[in-house]
Amino acid sequence: MKLVLAIVSNDDSSSVSAALNKENFQVTRLATTGGFLRAGNTTLIIGVDDDRVDACLEIIGNEGKKRTEVVPSTASYDIGRYASFPVEVQVGGATVFVMDVEAFHKL
Repeated sequence: MKLVLAIVSNDDSSSVSAALNKENFQVTRLATTGGFLRAGNTTLIIGVDDDRVDACLEIIGNEGKKRTEVVPSTASYDIGRYASFPVEVQVGGATVFVMDVEAFHKL
């Protein structure tokens, strides 16, 4: 058995969860916040049999779409002056961790 932790954008979390549920994957959703953009994310926790890991990852990859957004950024100049300018960043997609499960107990 594997434990899949998938960090997806809030914009994609509903479609990813629905697609996983449609294929009989049980999903627990946690609200999380990213460190770089300070944007809302959803961390999905999925217990997966070894032979279904690839199917799970394929669903996450198909539903978690990468996009480009323009976000404000600031640059500091020598004497405490700051300028704000837009920066294009890639958002969406998913960061996925797959871990071995040593034991599973349902109490």
